[in-house]
Amino acid sequence: MSKRLLFIEHDHVSPTGPLGERFSDHGFDISTLPIVPAEKFDEPNVEISWPDLANFDLIVPLGSPWGVWEDLRIGNWLLPELKLLRETHNNGVPIFGVCFGGQLMARALGGSVTRAARPEVGWHSIESDNPNISHGPWFQYHWDRWFTPEIGREMARTSVGPQAFSAGRTLALQFHPEINVEILQLWLEMEGGCAEVESVGLDPATLLEETRAIEDAARIRTHNLVDYFLQEIATSEIRPH
Repeated sequence: MSKRLLFIEHDHVSPTGPLGERFSDHGFDISTLPIVPAEKFDEPNVEISWPDLANFDLIVPLGSPWGVWEDLRIGNWLLPELKLLRETHNNGVPIFGVCFGGQLMARALGGSVTRAARPEVGWHSIESDNPNISHGPWFQYHWDRWFTPEIGREMARTSVGPQAFSAGRTLALQFHPEINVEILQLWLEMEGGCAEVESVGLDPATLLEETRAIEDAARIRTHNLVDYFLQEIATSEIRPH
């Protein structure tokens, strides 16, 4: 029987890139759950019907242009998702959280999420305590940070905040291992996408060229990270919150 994986795609521009590619290499049957459709992007507080997450062998909540702290703006789906992810973690289903998804797991497991002192956008190296989590560079695209829950073990950071923690069979990441040129182009083509990048002093065309030059090496780092997660984190002792 094939293993079932669910990617939770919070917006309409969340392809899974080399992340999905590597999970597929490991034999996962991949499903996606879109949350906010394109036509609701400006009114993102949508109601959705959640599937039974217990029917999946692995959950991957991806990024989002909204904040994990924005209960009033997106609470119709954010609050149920936090509850479901906490239950899923407690049931021992592995979770691989990416950026917003990592912040979700921090909040779901007892930590908190706030605006960061400054944004991180573009390719950045990280400080890592774990040889299985590369120093990068990894692609960053966030204005928020988490405070690691007590049950979590912080494994990587930058001067802005934590970049990775594990807790039982959950791995939370602040960076975007799924990024490639195709995905970055989608983000830049969104309304306000280029302006967001320019607001932190980056040139969108230059960032695309840098991504094009680095994506092959980044893809290998992503594949290695998925391998580590499946071999070490997804099989570890269950640590409920």
